[in-house]
Amino acid sequence: MRRLVRLADVGPRDTVLEIGPGLGSMTLGLLGTAGAVVAVEVDAPLAAALPVTVAARLPAEAAARLHVVLADGLRLGPADLPAGVPAPDVLAANLPYNVAVPLLLGVLERLPSLRRGLVMVQAEVADRLTAPPGSRVYGAPSVKLAWYARSRPAGGVPRPVFWPQPNVDSGLVAFTRRTPPAPAELRAEVFAAVDAAFAQRRKTLRTALAPWAGSRAAATTLAEAAGVDPGARGETLDVEAYCRLATARVAAERAPAD
Repeated sequence: MRRLVRLADVGPRDTVLEIGPGLGSMTLGLLGTAGAVVAVEVDAPLAAALPVTVAARLPAEAAARLHVVLADGLRLGPADLPAGVPAPDVLAANLPYNVAVPLLLGVLERLPSLRRGLVMVQAEVADRLTAPPGSRVYGAPSVKLAWYARSRPAGGVPRPVFWPQPNVDSGLVAFTRRTPPAPAELRAEVFAAVDAAFAQRRKTLRTALAPWAGSRAAATTLAEAAGVDPGARGETLDVEAYCRLATARVAAERAPAD
């Protein structure tokens, strides 16, 4: 946990969002460096125990900088955050592994104040989130995270550091928010194209995108308009290429009929 806190690189001016603090191991480390920690816990008994743990192990000054929110991280929004506390700018968390991807993408969408972060997830998920185009593990999570942020692998975490010891390996993902590669109102269309492309990842774009575009012919036309090879596969395209596909579809829908 000390390593994670160090890699998160938080300081006294940062408000850290921690989702799933559990027994509070990482919370204790974060409170040693951060200006404030907003700990979001869905389990009521754990949420109630966290301030007690912090008060027993840290000075009162540090305990006063902890703000516990009883909420589901999958639905967390600005209205759930504590009043009078600066909006969180850093996400540092050991994310619940079974919902790590939707949770991460959701908080990046709903909490624009987050500008960087470090999260621990299952190793295979870490590989997918940070994979470049063309990689065998590059997929929809890779493209969608790239819409919000630039990411990189930040190391592995061995099984024996956990209690109880899990049956999976863990990995760290560091990210820094970027300006989206297209207008925000285009995001849903971009993500729809991504989902269609990877629903049949071994198919060419003219086939995989047909349900999204309306037909194989329409998918071919949109790909050509976007400067994308319709014979390519979705795993070869970066997020900017998916933005061009979405832009081409919106333009086609707005074009007057012959």
